[in-house]
Amino acid sequence: MPRTLSFSSCWVYNKMEILNDGVTAVTGVSAVGSAIGIKKSGKKDLALICSSVPCNAAAVYTKNHVKGAPLAITKSHLKDGKAQAIIVASGVANVCTGKKGLKDAEKMAELAAHEMGIKKENVLVASTGVIGAFLPMGVIGQGIKGLKQHLSRKGIDAAEAILTTDAGVKQAAVKLGNITIGAIAKGAGMIHPNMATMLCFIFTDAKFSSSKLQTMLKKAVDSSFNMISVDMDTSTSDMAILMANGLKGEIKEETFQEGLNAVCIALAKKVVTDGEGATKLIEVQVKDAKTLAQARTLARSVISSNLVKAACFGNDPNWGRILAAMGKSSEWFDQENVDIFIQGTPVVGKGIALGFNKSLVSHAMKAKELHILVSLNSGKEAATAWGCDLTHEYIKINAEYTT
Repeated sequence: MPRTLSFSSCWVYNKMEILNDGVTAVTGVSAVGSAIGIKKSGKKDLALICSSVPCNAAAVYTKNHVKGAPLAITKSHLKDGKAQAIIVASGVANVCTGKKGLKDAEKMAELAAHEMGIKKENVLVASTGVIGAFLPMGVIGQGIKGLKQHLSRKGIDAAEAILTTDAGVKQAAVKLGNITIGAIAKGAGMIHPNMATMLCFIFTDAKFSSSKLQTMLKKAVDSSFNMISVDMDTSTSDMAILMANGLKGEIKEETFQEGLNAVCIALAKKVVTDGEGATKLIEVQVKDAKTLAQARTLARSVISSNLVKAACFGNDPNWGRILAAMGKSSEWFDQENVDIFIQGTPVVGKGIALGFNKSLVSHAMKAKELHILVSLNSGKEAATAWGCDLTHEYIKINAEYTT
């Protein structure tokens, strides 16, 4: 089984209890992951996550103009802001599959609804994997039969079943007093989101309207999944879903938002840590910006630069690439005000190179987590972006993806 990329332990921060768990930490939520034969490898490839009662729900989707059939069906089923279950197939993306793809996605919802004894419109659908292939509906139909009896509070099986090229399972959960937020995600390649990451499913036992969930999900996504990049490619299947069954009652919106942000940021960092071929996590913070938009744009520009990512892989403190990556963005800044720090060492002051020990900084860059700090010295706003290095292994994985 893939290694688990989750919080290392259970601890408390600002009255937020961080749990080493995922979706099934939430009251009333159960899940199952099964190997039914979609993947040739024989690994788990079908997941079902279900709440014991209907939920208010919200979602955000990829802005890629090429979208998978499951997104269309999920969006249609969420028109009333209600959902109870999510069915996920891994190995085939069901993208560029025309009318048959739409029928297949709808059929997945229908089969899952029949198995669970719930309304078809309350089942959301997702698929991930190779673009252009049709789902093996015979295999999926047989695989969905009997899933209900295997639903359990062991959510890690579902977290494993949604993976493709991921090396590790990604889950996170927090407890805020009586309320729990739990989530699982997948993603390792085609990661440059403009809404969310590849797939992310978030559940809570808090009580909120679907419109409020939509607002809070967008805020959380903007500070987490929209601030990561592995390879500058935005997927055709990106989707993040937030479902609230209300079984534990109400909670202050600001408190819930803090917990939701924490869960999404934790998962976002796991995605880039598990980026295809990655050897290290890169964190870029831009501070003292005039606006939040400026800070976010510049941080994303640095984390998305292939030249910066390659330099990080080679432990090369080539700060010129950082400034160049900022300069190509849509946000203007005064380069003569910029300070840059790599692993805490000042390498640029007021836009000019400082006398730093290149060997020492290079050695420090060998760490599994690499920190780049940029100060614009022009305001009070800040933003953080996350990414990974660009390695030989990334090229190998994607050169052989379908062969």
